[in-house]
Amino acid sequence: QVQLVESGGGLVQAGGSLRLSCAASGSIFSYNVMAWYRQAPGRQRELVATATIGGSTHYAAFVTGRFTISRDNARNTVYLQMDSLEPEDTAVYYCNPSPPMLPWGKGTLVTVSS
Repeated sequence: QVQLVESGGGLVQAGGSLRLSCAASGSIFSYNVMAWYRQAPGRQRELVATATIGGSTHYAAFVTGRFTISRDNARNTVYLQMDSLEPEDTAVYYCNPSPPMLPWGKGTLVTVSS
């Protein structure tokens, strides 16, 4: 079964940027929609952004205009470019198809200080 490994998180000041990566152990070509999710402390996991195999993208309202999702099917990797970060973006970020159908990875922690 395909396993997912997220990386690229860290501590950043408000207004800063980070680029997250999600490396899959197998092909993501068979998953039409890949997505990034996040879970903040004490809150449920929520959908952040999706990217279809054809290149269409969709974003949650709270990140529209600030985050950019992309996927490299040849490298089995999904990216999330995060700009203009806000303290409210502090969370553990995960990738998975949409709807989720693979085991969740450990995620990567993003902490935004004010």
